[in-house]
Amino acid sequence: MSTIDWVWQSLLAVAFGIGSAVVPFLDAETYLVGVGVSHALDPLVAAVGVAIGQTGGKVAMFMAVRYRSAYTDKPSKKDPKALDLETRWGRFRQSYRDTSKRLLDLLGHPTFGVPVTLLSATASVPPLYAVALLAGASRMRVLTFTATVLAGRALRFVLIAVGVSFL
Repeated sequence: MSTIDWVWQSLLAVAFGIGSAVVPFLDAETYLVGVGVSHALDPLVAAVGVAIGQTGGKVAMFMAVRYRSAYTDKPSKKDPKALDLETRWGRFRQSYRDTSKRLLDLLGHPTFGVPVTLLSATASVPPLYAVALLAGASRMRVLTFTATVLAGRALRFVLIAVGVSFL
C-alpha cells in the first residue's frame, strides 16, 4: 500500500469515527465489517482510524458537558418505555437497563470510573454515548477518559477488523 493510499484511508476512517461518535445511527462496527468484506480499505488501518475518530468525538461530548453544566442540571423529561416483563426479550431489556444504571452510578467513583468506562468502550455496557455525557459531569479527568476510551475502542475495533479479515 502506498503512502498516499494509507493517508486517505486513515483520514476517511477518522472522519467516519468522529461522525459515528456523535450521530447514533452511523454505526462504526458496520463500517468496519463493510471495509473488511469489500477489501476496499485495509481493515486494521480503518479500525485504528475509527478508534481515534470515535475517541475524539466522545472527548468532544465529554468537554461539552464539562464546560456547559447547565445541560446536566435539567431533569430528564422523557421516561423510558414500559417493558413487557412477561416476555424473555422484555426481561432481558429490563436487566440491561438495570445493569447500565448501576454502572453509570459507579462512573463518578474514583475507583470504579475507569473500569466502567473501559467496559463501556469495549462492550457498550453501559452505552458509551451515555458514559461520555455523564463522565463529563463527573470528576473524571479528561486525559484519563481519553486514554480509557481510546484503549477500549481500539481493542473492540481491531478485534472486529481481524475477525472480518478471515472472511
